[in-house]
Amino acid sequence: MTLEEQAATLRPHEIVALLESQRELREQNAALQRQVEWFKRQLFGRKSERRLREPDPQQLSLSGLLTPPVPPADRPPPLTETVKAYQRRMRFAAADRPEESELRFDSSVPVQEILLTNPEVADLPPEAYDVIGEKVTYRLAQRPGAYVILKYRRPVIKRKETAVLSCSPAPPAVFEKSFADVSLLAGLLIDKFTYHLPLYRQHQRLLQAGIRLSRGTLTQWVQRAAELLEPIYYALLSSILQSQVLAMDETPVKAGRHGKGKLHTGYFWPLYGDQDEIAFPFAASRAQAVVREALGTFCGVLVTDGYIVYDRFVQTVNRLVHAQCWSHTRRHFVDAERAEPRLVAEALERIGAFYKEEADIRARGLEAEAKLAHRGEYTKPLVEAFFTWLKQTVITEVLLPSNPFAQAARYALEREAALKVFLAYPNVPLDTNHLEREIRAIALGRRNWLFCWTEVGAQHVGIIQSLLASCRLQGVAPYVYLVDVLQRIDTHPAFDVHLLTPRLWKQHFAENPLRSDLDRCRQ
Repeated sequence: MTLEEQAATLRPHEIVALLESQRELREQNAALQRQVEWFKRQLFGRKSERRLREPDPQQLSLSGLLTPPVPPADRPPPLTETVKAYQRRMRFAAADRPEESELRFDSSVPVQEILLTNPEVADLPPEAYDVIGEKVTYRLAQRPGAYVILKYRRPVIKRKETAVLSCSPAPPAVFEKSFADVSLLAGLLIDKFTYHLPLYRQHQRLLQAGIRLSRGTLTQWVQRAAELLEPIYYALLSSILQSQVLAMDETPVKAGRHGKGKLHTGYFWPLYGDQDEIAFPFAASRAQAVVREALGTFCGVLVTDGYIVYDRFVQTVNRLVHAQCWSHTRRHFVDAERAEPRLVAEALERIGAFYKEEADIRARGLEAEAKLAHRGEYTKPLVEAFFTWLKQTVITEVLLPSNPFAQAARYALEREAALKVFLAYPNVPLDTNHLEREIRAIALGRRNWLFCWTEVGAQHVGIIQSLLASCRLQGVAPYVYLVDVLQRIDTHPAFDVHLLTPRLWKQHFAENPLRSDLDRCRQ
């Protein structure tokens, strides 16, 4: 039986059901095609979210502007002037190469001097020539695995009168009965958590340098250092929760065994305070209870992405104002660009106008009431016009619920009140990009040290990463900070532990930090 004969035997309700099934198949096919395109962009596309504008066809090209116009026959030729010809120098000509003396470095870089003798006067006595000057040449060198053994020589003294033996005590160590200097512990943490060098690679580097240690020893040092720094981490977290504006997000990490050969997926919940401090609490899940436990008694403005857990939590408490991120809203429209390029271009143009106003605020250095007034005068009308246009577009355009632009519009309209919060609070940012930049360290760690063997190990990662990231935000050298606090925390009063957080440490101890014996030997 042919298709025409089969169609002739169908009843009306069967034809309707067949058409509905075909429509569903087309929608599924379109959705799968969009997923394939999204994966292709993730693999092969550019990662930057900066929007590249299409050339305006109504504007002249640069080549047209540079073409000299043809003068009419009755117009006299323009006056000309002979100028000296310019000849471009070759970029890598031998005569133009910079001298070795142009190597730039600061006073903290160690310099080892090497005196070269002149072979022409090697056989002459010193009275036969005069040194009238000196030329200096710099070369940048490197020591592979610059590990140093500190050898402390402590004389044992016997007094002749009393025959009593005495010897000066060994210098105190960070860990009792440990041969690890504080400089090694600080370098171990920075290499792993700032430069993402796993411990097994550091172990290989130690072996190549002629030092034999167990890999388990390195793991124990990192664990004990994290436990030693834990009080400072909680003081940092307490300082962040006292902020008026707090940004929060979550990012996954493999931590803890979950069955044979499997790892459980845990989450860091980074908290970014309004004094440029950040903490990375760890939790085993992504549930609403984690948000409640992490925020505690926080009272202020909470800035997040569109994850529904935050909104549900805010609805259960009266002390919080919930603001949401415009950058995440914009990304939904970017994902819909292939489906509705005209509408998406209009949406991105309108959202880009908000960011232009924020750039103007930063350029003019506006703060507090002046910043709020600028947003009320210039940004608020743009935001209101955006949502008005979006509501009208959803009504006038015939779009299926599965259409990517319809989904992006629904995402924005459902969060309209939260997206407008920044208009009423001058310290609320337009997005959470400042927080996402600090999450990169965790993302890079997932690609290098890959996972945490236990959930306790993930908590230690959060402790150390919180202090190192806060050091970067405060402009504090992480090595100097760790060398100081690892020696200071044992004798520091417990009620003043907040003074050891990077922000307050910079005010109280940065001018005269504690140093390791290795650093003192270099001076």
